[in-house]
Amino acid sequence: MSVLIYMIPLAIFLGLIWLAGFVWSLKSGQYEDMDGAAQRILLDDDSET
Repeated sequence: MSVLIYMIPLAIFLGLIWLAGFVWSLKSGQYEDMDGAAQRILLDDDSET
């Protein structure tokens, strides 16, 4: 049971790190154009130079 003294704060800390990363990705615009990424794979960009 004494392991819980270390594991619960560690889990909360890792959860806060994940939350900070998620908020950062939202603010940096990672999820702005979800349809564009799906359409880019269909484009034929095999231009030979």
